[in-house]
Amino acid sequence: MDIESFRDFCLSLPGTTEDVKWGDHLCFLVENKIFLMCSLQAPHSFSFKIEPEAFDILVQRAGVSQAPYSAKRQWALAHSLEVFNEAELKAHVANSRSLVISKLTKKLQAKYL
Repeated sequence: MDIESFRDFCLSLPGTTEDVKWGDHLCFLVENKIFLMCSLQAPHSFSFKIEPEAFDILVQRAGVSQAPYSAKRQWALAHSLEVFNEAELKAHVANSRSLVISKLTKKLQAKYL
């Protein structure tokens, strides 16, 4: 998936907004909470939230590691958009968004059910 298709997919998720932070990271947010950060520089590495119990298995995969500067076992870093096939990529994005939404208030969560 190329960066524009990736961006279009992320923005297609209800309530998603985008912002550029730290000069070169495209961040996707829901209710002003980041659920995905993507480098604007090729090969477009990206960080996403993941369940702690799935973290250890995922980071054993080539091209995936713990995201720097993040709480241990909560954010993974894929070193490029090509690490995952399109279906896996979309699933990880949607899952990350769901995990962030689950931490919102019940009232805000209801907007996304």
